[in-house]
Amino acid sequence: MENIIRGKVFKYGDDVNTDVIFPGKYTYTVQNPQEMAQHALEDLDPDFARRVRKGDVIVAGKNFGCGSSREQAVTCLVAAGVGAIVAVSFSRIFYRNAINQGLSAIVLPELVRVAKPGEEIEIDLNAHRITLRGSHFAFPPFPQFVMGILRDGGLLPHIRRRYVRGSEG
Repeated sequence: MENIIRGKVFKYGDDVNTDVIFPGKYTYTVQNPQEMAQHALEDLDPDFARRVRKGDVIVAGKNFGCGSSREQAVTCLVAAGVGAIVAVSFSRIFYRNAINQGLSAIVLPELVRVAKPGEEIEIDLNAHRITLRGSHFAFPPFPQFVMGILRDGGLLPHIRRRYVRGSEG
């Protein structure tokens, strides 16, 4: 995980469910993360996978990631290069899946109200600040244990680093 995330805004509305993030028809047939990335958001935004670049940020309304608890919804976004998601709110299971896979999920309704698709955005995870159009938006810091998971690229790499190799952090 990088502490500074820079990219363009992809903006969506409320109740974006896991079946449009990663279509259910691919759940058991597409396993490779890079191939999964090609289908990211295809039922909501057919051009997303072609246009998204490393570091781009999804900005969305309330209840982002509702629906099933399938990890593939986060996996395809991470593989596509999404740097973070900022939303009014997240489905609880999606939020935890995002953190577990090293994807920053930030609740910040004030930013969602003003962000427009295609705008440049910068997220500083250490300063707990998002910059958009020269304006700064503060968000609550992640707890230290969550920052450790994000820093290490997800829960499994974090566990390997911390417990298998015996390092601190």
